Amino acid sequence: MEIIQGFRLLTAYLRWRWRDLLVLLGFMFTFFGVFYLYGLSGEPVGYASLLCAVIGLLYAGWDFYRFVQRWRTLVRLRSQITWSLEHLPTPADLLEQGYQELLAVLFDEAARTRAQVHRARQELEEYYTMWVHQVKTPIAAARLLLQTGAGGEQTPDLEMELFKIERYVEMVLQYLRVESPSADLLIRRSLLDDIVRQAVRRYARWFVQKQIRLEYAELGVEVLTDAKWLTFVIEQILSNALKYTHQGSISIYLDPTAPKTLVIADTGMGIASEDLPRIFEKGYTGHIGRRERHSTGIGLYLCKRIMDRLGHTITVESTVGHGTKVKIGLAEADLTVL
Repeated sequence: MEIIQGFRLLTAYLRWRWRDLLVLLGFMFTFFGVFYLYGLSGEPVGYASLLCAVIGLLYAGWDFYRFVQRWRTLVRLRSQITWSLEHLPTPADLLEQGYQELLAVLFDEAARTRAQVHRARQELEEYYTMWVHQVKTPIAAARLLLQTGAGGEQTPDLEMELFKIERYVEMVLQYLRVESPSADLLIRRSLLDDIVRQAVRRYARWFVQKQIRLEYAELGVEVLTDAKWLTFVIEQILSNALKYTHQGSISIYLDPTAPKTLVIADTGMGIASEDLPRIFEKGYTGHIGRRERHSTGIGLYLCKRIMDRLGHTITVESTVGHGTKVKIGLAEADLTVL
């Protein structure tokens, strides 16, 4: 590998210096031509040529060494150049100095742009955080009114719609947080049963209303994860399963063929095979999502981003008309966070 790299550097050096080599060859032909026309002895010609060749090779070796050292410096700076330009090599000539000054101008402009984007995003996050908390107040008030019987016979339906509104409001916050590089992760060991039960309890009313059977037995495993974020992912998968399952059951169990892999399977509408490769793309809804007209294409995208950040995996298997199976791999977290 080092030999190949050295050959590539030598080739690049020769391409860089090819004009100098042509000029040198031109001088040599002129030198030999003049000696030949004047009929001078060949011995001084050979001696002078040998001296020139030795001096030229020594200079070329030194120049090639400087070329390699500067190339290695630039390679080393690739990971640092986004933060500082102070370690750039000293310009060898006026042209290099001009290039470095141009790079400094572009670097300063990029830094200003990053700062502006960061401020804009921070302001947007602060606004939506405030908006979410403001919206939660009328939601809580409406729920309180429904508990007093203000909704009449439609109280259960109204409570369900309020629950959905509350979920969408929370998704706004989760979207902003997961997109932010300062997402608040708290990695620690947690019982998977506690996380799953918390998610299931939240959707218990929806299970009852749709008459969907839940098949769940104690899992009995401990995982290294962020319980809050993993709960959100499981809730989102349960929400999708309930949304697209009109009869049958939803099963939650551990995959017997893979370590610490949680499976959430439903008997719902399923996902078309051509949609499966793109279901984690932002905003992609697929054929069923467009037909049902209540899919945002954000839920599974958020799940994938959260799983990647936690060091977990998430995969989906599905057949149209036979349901969907979501697998959450939790074993990798032990290697990612320790």
